[in-house]
Formats: sequence, structure tokens, C-alpha cells
Amino acid sequence: MNKIYLAGGCFWGVEAYFKQLKGVLDTKVGYANGNKENPTYEEVCSGLYHFSEAIEIIYTNEVRLETILEHFFRIINPFSLNKQGGDIGIQYRTGIYYETLETKEIALKFIEKKQSESSQKIVVEVEPLVNFYDAEKYHQDYLTKNPNGYCHIDLGLLKDEEKK
Repeated sequence: MNKIYLAGGCFWGVEAYFKQLKGVLDTKVGYANGNKENPTYEEVCSGLYHFSEAIEIIYTNEVRLETILEHFFRIINPFSLNKQGGDIGIQYRTGIYYETLETKEIALKFIEKKQSESSQKIVVEVEPLVNFYDAEKYHQDYLTKNPNGYCHIDLGLLKDEEKK
């Protein structure tokens, strides 16, 4: 079992996308790398505590981390600072948060490769996971419970052969 934390703007769509990917066992939305214990959604939105909306992805060896990161870059704009889709604010920044040195190395090599393919500056942060607090229950699986809810991510980008 492997774990990675990704911040890609509003966490509803990021979670909805990854929970469909082959090899992903579980996803959870929450708040990462802030400076307050157990923040509320309102506190995260204030920007005062420096959290990002992120998802925890638990995955099997059936899918490689590089593949997960390719999917991540498929659904985000890696050149947009503190903004994804119509969402603007520090909580909507993009990031890859790791717990192991191996994950860090893979993520940094991935970003380096992507940067070499573009003249635009990639602003996806790669940092150790400092903390992760589960978001409120109503945020978990939000787009499953609210299929017409707002989502900046094109969920159609996941190809049929890539789905569970």
C-alpha cells in the first residue's frame, strides 16, 4: 500500500477523478500543510492558516507514482499560482506532498522532466507532508453525493481503459 497527497485546486474534482483510477484503493479530502490544528473549511478559506485543499490517495503497486503524477498534470494547470479553474486563493495552490524520500525523489524528477518540456515556470510545490486534517464529512465524496456540483476538472479526461 502506497500513499501520496496532492493539492490541485478544489479538492472535490481531484478526488472524483482519482477515485476512478485503476489501482487507487481509497481517497480522502482534507487540508494539508497549514499552521493550525484541525482547521474548519471557513478557516482554510480565510487563507490565514496557509492550508491547501488536498487529497490523500492510497494506491496499490498496480499503478506507479509516475502514472498518478501524469494524471495529476492532466487535470491541473501547473503554471497557475494559487488558482485552478474559477477558484482563487492560497488554499487552491497545487502541490505534491510526500512522506518518504523515495516519493520525494520521484516527484522532483517528474517535475524536472515536465519543466524541461516547457518554457513556462511550473509552480507546483513539492514538500514534505507536515500535516493533513480530514475535511468535514460533507466534503468527502462530494461530487458523488452532488453530481451537479461545481467542478473545475474535466472528469472525462480519464479514459475508459484507465478506470476501475
